[in-house]
Amino acid sequence: MANLNTVVRTEFAAAINQIATERKIDPEDIYEAIRQALVSAYRKQVGILDEEFYYFTKLDRETGEAKIFQAPVLARDEETEEPTEWDESKAEEVTPPGFGRIAAQTAKQVILQRIRRSEKDQIINAFQDKIGEVVTGQVLRMDRRSVVVDLGRGHGWMPPEEQMRGEFYRLNSRIAVLIKDIRETSRGDTIVVSRADKNLVAKLFEREVPEVASGAVEIVSLAREAGVRTKLAVRSTQDGVDPVGSCVGQRGVRVQKVIEELNNEKIDIIPHFDDPILYLKGALAPAENLLVEVDEDKKLVTVTAPDDQLSLAIGRGGQNVRLAAKLTGYKITIQSAEGKVETKVTGEEEYEIDTYEGLTDEAKEILVQHKLTTLNDLVRFQDKWQDMEDLAADQKKLLGERVEQDIKEQAARDAARAAEEKAFLEEDVADKPAEEVVEAEAPAEPEAETAEEKEE
Repeated sequence: MANLNTVVRTEFAAAINQIATERKIDPEDIYEAIRQALVSAYRKQVGILDEEFYYFTKLDRETGEAKIFQAPVLARDEETEEPTEWDESKAEEVTPPGFGRIAAQTAKQVILQRIRRSEKDQIINAFQDKIGEVVTGQVLRMDRRSVVVDLGRGHGWMPPEEQMRGEFYRLNSRIAVLIKDIRETSRGDTIVVSRADKNLVAKLFEREVPEVASGAVEIVSLAREAGVRTKLAVRSTQDGVDPVGSCVGQRGVRVQKVIEELNNEKIDIIPHFDDPILYLKGALAPAENLLVEVDEDKKLVTVTAPDDQLSLAIGRGGQNVRLAAKLTGYKITIQSAEGKVETKVTGEEEYEIDTYEGLTDEAKEILVQHKLTTLNDLVRFQDKWQDMEDLAADQKKLLGERVEQDIKEQAARDAARAAEEKAFLEEDVADKPAEEVVEAEAPAEPEAETAEEKEE
């Protein structure tokens, strides 16, 4: 019987070595983890330990037999008070009766934990080489405001700031994400994925456009407000290759693939020019007939726009000029034909709310967490931000004034548009001969019914 026990117990060492080999774990790491776990298990069993002693485990690697010892403490760390030296020559065994069963259970749990940790480490290492790449994952679950994405071998974590504004994620839906980073969190190393990073757009074009993948077409610059709009400047590195046409594709099929992957986000593709004036005019499209003055030393640009092009150059909430500034790297001031400054941007604004004077960094962070980053968001979801307890009253007042002003301006635009349509219709009617107008306005007389129709 003793021989049988010895044979069974020596299987402990064989099992540890097998696990270590298969999972590529250092056997000593497993033994050390077991020793620490056994001291914790002893502490739970006996209660409060004598602080004058250091407690440690002696583990027989062949048989798996574990014993707990206590040794007088000789020195402690000044800050943590943790023992740093102890007299092992005066160590005494304090293993309680029946501890073998607890030791076996503890060892099993530790080994399983080490296996899971090893598997996770291997997955993390595999994805370390994929940072910056695009993969297709499946929405697994929602973790508060974050999204957990199944990436096949591992799970990706997409925090609110990496999500596209206005996009709602359905369970089991498949989405393209960028492997952005391996971040250390309270849960250990975590794979961070993104739908908001501008590099996602570049990688999608690389996937859909062979000329971009081969380097025949280069994406020189890219500016993005995720979920709303992207501007990218492209140029050809080979003669005879149309950079914009290559990215758009025949009948727009290539760019449409990217747009579909980005949940119908608008994409403007412009040619890159070395001439800053031509480049800036392209970046500020669809506005036309712009007068552009460039100060290269200060990287400042002043744009004078005709009255009918001002709103196009600026864009709603300043989005068009903000993206143009990010794309070109210039600080842009747009003024009317009369010289009145309409807007200024630096290109450093990440969201529209970054341009709001008086809005605190704390308030901005709260709004970004709830994906309320534009004036349109604030108008549509007034109840949402007005009910936020962590948003200060003065910040709510500032946002309320912005929303109220936008609603008034939108009403004025709608009224002007309606007046233009009415004037156009009236002018159209005035230009027609009187006979046509009368004929158009007079109701047609019903045709006489046949006998058969009357019967029916």
